Amino acid sequence: MARCEVCGNDYGMSFEVHAQGAVHVFDCFACAIHRMAPICEHCRVQVIGQGVEVDGHWFCGGHCARAEGKVGIIDHVGNPGR
Repeated sequence: MARCEVCGNDYGMSFEVHAQGAVHVFDCFACAIHRMAPICEHCRVQVIGQGVEVDGHWFCGGHCARAEGKVGIIDHVGNPGR
């Protein structure tokens, strides 16, 4: 068993996430998202989907990136035929 680094639960089905040279231990996806998901620099939502990274800054999508003055950002979500 391993102890979750977010909530401290000692759980037999905990799991590890290996990212950027570090190993993180969680007991559930909610704790993993809480610790690992970047925060949109415009609307402050946790980015748990693909998101947009521009010059080292994270946004939940093109709309928020453009609202912060980033240019050339195109979302390819929804109807790609339009």
